[in-house]
Amino acid sequence: MAETDIETPVAGRAEPPAGGHGGLPRSRRVRRVTGGDRVVVGLMMGVPTLLVVALVVFPAIATVVLSFARWNGIGGLGTIQWIGTENYTNVFTNYPPFAPAMEHNLLWLAILFFLATPFGMFLAVLLDKEIKGSRFYQTAVYLPVVLSLALVGFIWQLFYSRDQGLINGLLGTTVDWYGDSKVNIWAVLVASSWRHVGYIMLLYLAGLKGIDPSLREAAAVDGASQTRTFFQIVFPVLRPINIIVLVITVIEALRAFDLVWVVNKGRNGLELISALVTQNVVGEASRIGFGSALATIMLVISLVFVSTYVVTVMREEER
Repeated sequence: MAETDIETPVAGRAEPPAGGHGGLPRSRRVRRVTGGDRVVVGLMMGVPTLLVVALVVFPAIATVVLSFARWNGIGGLGTIQWIGTENYTNVFTNYPPFAPAMEHNLLWLAILFFLATPFGMFLAVLLDKEIKGSRFYQTAVYLPVVLSLALVGFIWQLFYSRDQGLINGLLGTTVDWYGDSKVNIWAVLVASSWRHVGYIMLLYLAGLKGIDPSLREAAAVDGASQTRTFFQIVFPVLRPINIIVLVITVIEALRAFDLVWVVNKGRNGLELISALVTQNVVGEASRIGFGSALATIMLVISLVFVSTYVVTVMREEER
């Protein structure tokens, strides 16, 4: 019987991996970035950047620059007269509509922040309990958010019309809710709050869905009531949502424009800073520099709150 050589493994000797060369693993094939890939990535980054610069950054910078000039928008750039801070001086001292516009913007902010926002949060808490028909209620409350403020103004005209409005029909009155300077600001605030409540409800509802249920269960075991659980446990956890809501509410109060412009172009008791900007820039006077000064004031106020929000978010991420 012929002898066959049998190879036995030697202790301590590692066998090379199957298919390997010299005991080394196969190197993975790395696909190199081609010129077409660079073009696609460049377009994906470049086009949005150009749009932001052209539609946001450049107009903002131009607005600040033109706020120090006198220009009616007719003629070339050589017709611009640089007058320093004269526009700002006139805004604060020689422009009567500015004071009521600031008051109305502050009133707008107060109503949205102290009434509409808590009511939206209250609705979010109720709908978070998964009550019967909650999907229908969510849709009904959120529906005004998808509508523009201009359309909201037309819808509420059905309620506020002096001759055919629902409110006057029920009360038997003939109040011109949009035309009377003593009540029209309150009328448009109700319409604006109707839309704002749905947005706030959605934000808080999303935050409530993300809270760990064990927190509420632990509070219930300790005997805490639902009200105490919300204000001492749930509400502090919603701090990021609270900051977002604050910033959004401030911005909404400052940029409120569509509703009052549809009603009476921001006059007769509905003066707002945004409406004053439009009146001066595209109105009959066409005072580009003066309108830019008003817009710059809005920009500065907005930046204060937006910067606060960004700093807070960055600190949260660092933690």
